[in-house]
Amino acid sequence: MAVGVAARPTVPRADTAPAVEATGLGRRYGEVWALEEASFRLERGQFLTVLGPSGSGKSTLLKLIAGFERPDRGHVRLFGAEVDAVPPHRRPIGMVFQRLALFPHMTAAGNVAFPLEMRRFDPREIPARVERFLKLVRLEGLGGRRPHELSGGQQQRVAIARALVFEPELLLLDEPLASLDVRLKEEMQLEFRRIQRELGVTTINVTHDQREALVLSDRVIVMAGGRILQEGDPETVWRDPAHPFVARFLGVGTMLRGRAEAGPVLRIGERLLPGRAPNPATAPRPGQPAVAALRAERVRIAPADGADGDGTRLAERLAGRVEDAVFEGERVLYELSVPELAGLRLRAIDRDPGGHARYRPGAPVSVQWSPDDLLLFDASLETGSDP
Repeated sequence: MAVGVAARPTVPRADTAPAVEATGLGRRYGEVWALEEASFRLERGQFLTVLGPSGSGKSTLLKLIAGFERPDRGHVRLFGAEVDAVPPHRRPIGMVFQRLALFPHMTAAGNVAFPLEMRRFDPREIPARVERFLKLVRLEGLGGRRPHELSGGQQQRVAIARALVFEPELLLLDEPLASLDVRLKEEMQLEFRRIQRELGVTTINVTHDQREALVLSDRVIVMAGGRILQEGDPETVWRDPAHPFVARFLGVGTMLRGRAEAGPVLRIGERLLPGRAPNPATAPRPGQPAVAALRAERVRIAPADGADGDGTRLAERLAGRVEDAVFEGERVLYELSVPELAGLRLRAIDRDPGGHARYRPGAPVSVQWSPDDLLLFDASLETGSDP
């Protein structure tokens, strides 16, 4: 059987059951638990991205769902049926890997047809089905080319068509875009989303790319250290991270460390910084060490003697100094020193660098942000959560 395809499924299914239900999944390699107590539920037709750094357990989770490995504890159910003892080729899944594993001696059409031939589809139906799925991935007229005659993005599309041509009920994506350049990756992200919506196939994508997770997904799971730290829709995970690692992993920013006071407030030296705790379960207790996340795009900088801006509720001004300014095309990333914060350096992003004069290194500035954008957590949660 070819890599990236699954046999016609034999798993019985309940029409009202979720597409995927994982309960207390754990997988151990020697003495190390690569995955611990992973539980989630994915409804039919949704696009889920499992996001995390290398070693977070996301690929292990995907392997357990696919059946390439067996859990040491917990269970997987697909469409209402427990599948822990069901081999991969008997599960209703298609897969696309980072290494596409296209057959170099076959044409694009031949690669797409292969899983149909292995499943003994009616030979008279195969050409029309192959043509339909090549059209779906926008490769009309290229079915006669071999992989080396196609661009990287076109090869990716062949792999997608091959994984979908037998119409699996669940599509698993194991970092298939990781090797593409930025422009092509962004293009393929939109293609994945278009195809998934058009077919309505339930999809689980594994990636370490934060933008990819936010762009593609109906649901996002963030993992670190073998554990699921948060699950939710992309906007909620972005706006209200439940764990300091999630706040740090999703976007450029600064982690501030001090002590919590009622409010909630973060104390750094004599400075009191009002904020909010997005998750009561991870909020710091007054008097205890606390860590706060502040995203760079939420930090406002102005000339040291400038006005307060557009009337948005902001915290009290802090005096700062520009230490570095990095032009990134559509934005400028600043690094700022703030003496009142024990010499801490903040990051700030200006998304309108052409709309005003740019701040140069050494320039004095004032620094502000909304208290709602300073996210406070129990500092003890940082231990063991880093990649």
